[in-house]
Amino acid sequence: MDRLTQKISATGYFSEDSLQAFLQQWQQWKLPKDYLLLKEGIVSDYIYFVSSGLARIYYFKHGKEITEWLAMDGTFFLSITSFFKRTPSKLNIHTIEPSVIMGIHHDDLMHLCDEYHDVERWLRKLLTRSLISSQQRMDAIQFETALHRYRRLADEHPTILQRVPLSYIASFLGITQETLSRIRAHR
Repeated sequence: MDRLTQKISATGYFSEDSLQAFLQQWQQWKLPKDYLLLKEGIVSDYIYFVSSGLARIYYFKHGKEITEWLAMDGTFFLSITSFFKRTPSKLNIHTIEPSVIMGIHHDDLMHLCDEYHDVERWLRKLLTRSLISSQQRMDAIQFETALHRYRRLADEHPTILQRVPLSYIASFLGITQETLSRIRAHR
C-alpha cells in the first residue's frame, strides 16, 4: 500500500479525508506468473496498479498475440475503452511474473469522483498521462527506427530485457523477433 500511496500522492494534492477514502477502496491481490487478470470479451471493472511485478496487455490479430503495453512496478494500467464505456474488452491482461497487483473497481472510483474533487483530478491526470503515452508510442512506431525504439526502451527500463520474454518485447516494439535478434547482436 505504501507504493500506491506514494504514487497517488505524487500526482497532486489530496485532503486527508479524500486520500483515506480513496485508498480504502483499493484491493490487493498476490498473483502467480501467467495469471489472467482480464480476458477478451469481459467488461473491465478495474484500474490496476503494479505494486510489484509485471503485467502485459495484449490482443489477438490474425491469430497472433500483439503486446500493447507492459506495466512494470509502480505503474497504473487498464483496458481504457472497456473500463469507461462498460463494453467487453478487446484486450487480455496477464502477469508475466509473480506480482502484487492492486485495483479499484469502476463503481467505487466513479462514486469517489462524485464525492471528492481530488479523486476526480487524480483520474484526469492519470488519463492525460495515458493518452500522452499512447500517442508517444504510436509516434515512435511510425517515425522512429526499430533500433531507436529498442534503445529507448532499454534506457528507460533497464531491467525489462531480463524480465520480459523477447517475443513480447519485439511485439511491443512493433518488430519481428528476427529484427530484435539482429539489433541485440549488434549492440
